Amino acid sequence: MKRSLILLAFALIAALFLAGCTTMSGTANPPSQDGSLKIGVVASMTGPASTTGKDIWQSAQLAADEINAKGGVYVASLHKSVPIVLVQGDDESTREGGQKAVSRMITQDNVDLLVGGFSSAVVSAHQSIVAEHNVPYIITGASTPVITRRDDVNTTYMFHHAPTCDDSGGQITLFLDDTVRPAINQKFGFPADRPLRLAILYQDSPYGKGHQTAIANTIAANNLNIDVVAEEAFKMGESDYRTVLTSIKNANPDVIYVAAFLNEQIPIETQGRREVGLDKIFVAVEPNDDPDFYKGVGSYADYSIVQSRFSPYAVPKGPIEAAVNKFNKDFDTKFGGFPGMMGAATYEGVYIAAAAVEQAGTLDKDQVRQALGTVQVPQMVEAMQGQVIRFSPDFRESKFQLYMSQLHWDNSLGETRPVIVWPSNLKEADFQLPDWFVPGQA
Repeated sequence: MKRSLILLAFALIAALFLAGCTTMSGTANPPSQDGSLKIGVVASMTGPASTTGKDIWQSAQLAADEINAKGGVYVASLHKSVPIVLVQGDDESTREGGQKAVSRMITQDNVDLLVGGFSSAVVSAHQSIVAEHNVPYIITGASTPVITRRDDVNTTYMFHHAPTCDDSGGQITLFLDDTVRPAINQKFGFPADRPLRLAILYQDSPYGKGHQTAIANTIAANNLNIDVVAEEAFKMGESDYRTVLTSIKNANPDVIYVAAFLNEQIPIETQGRREVGLDKIFVAVEPNDDPDFYKGVGSYADYSIVQSRFSPYAVPKGPIEAAVNKFNKDFDTKFGGFPGMMGAATYEGVYIAAAAVEQAGTLDKDQVRQALGTVQVPQMVEAMQGQVIRFSPDFRESKFQLYMSQLHWDNSLGETRPVIVWPSNLKEADFQLPDWFVPGQA
């Protein structure tokens, strides 16, 4: 009898030990193990950024469908290819919504990777959750460089497939000094060394402040002949900009550099031109190169500038031209209409995730993270430096070839269309000043 009790005690201890091991393994977030590669897509499906969120989600769907149609993602440790299953995480365009969505996808849906993320403020708020669970995350928006450079959160599982504010802000500022300033001085007979009068209107967020900092740093580092005559901030999602635009008008600039999202850029340019009478050149940052921007801003964007790395309407000549046209056509066939820039980056993000898993040969998150650090994917629909998608060894950032387009009204379409005007190797036409342009003065 005693011997039986002793054996039963050992059996119970062994069972408890095994149960404990299972629980510990669960907290470490093992692979999904359901015969698929489960990717959580962080997108603003509701709220002010929902237009961009829809673009992100649809582009991720297109990539997953293409990969699955070719047999899926080969995972060597499973000795088979598995399909991609997408899980939608609506961040509701808010910090709290992003935290809730990411937490659910990690702890309940048990995703293998995360792709997406748009707003810098929203992504910054849920990074700690990603870090806590060590889930690889390919961030395809959130242009503040802090995303992978902050030291208060472990960002080693996060990879940034979008230009930083330093990248895009620096390029825009160099273009203004190189092209717009000489054009103004020549047309109005000003001295060649007359400084460009620049006003900055920025979203009061890490994204907007990042551009503000990038402009200042670029001017200082390159000793550019640009005077910043006004700096005005607005809260994310505002709709009435007439007060700040009037302040800018009183500063009398040549150019207004706007660091805003699509839902903000449209009323800013519309109110600025139509209601405040700003006969100036507006500059938009790359997230606005989107079909809904051209549709929404109408003729008020005529002769304005948009910085870009992917456009539905301006396709750079060269090695990616055919791929961009195919992407646009396939997106239009599947969803109707054209993709935007955030969609293009997320489309590539799903392919990068698939390549990293195949290189790792496993769905183990640690090994996938290591593979992301060295994976190389030929450039797809966005022009990359070196024609290869790879992440830098220091801050895990992709490096793009950025360009500037000028918008011109097309009567037959009833919308503006972009033409690439910078840099010289991609240029399709010269930058032009419209007849209605009025230069600033001190």
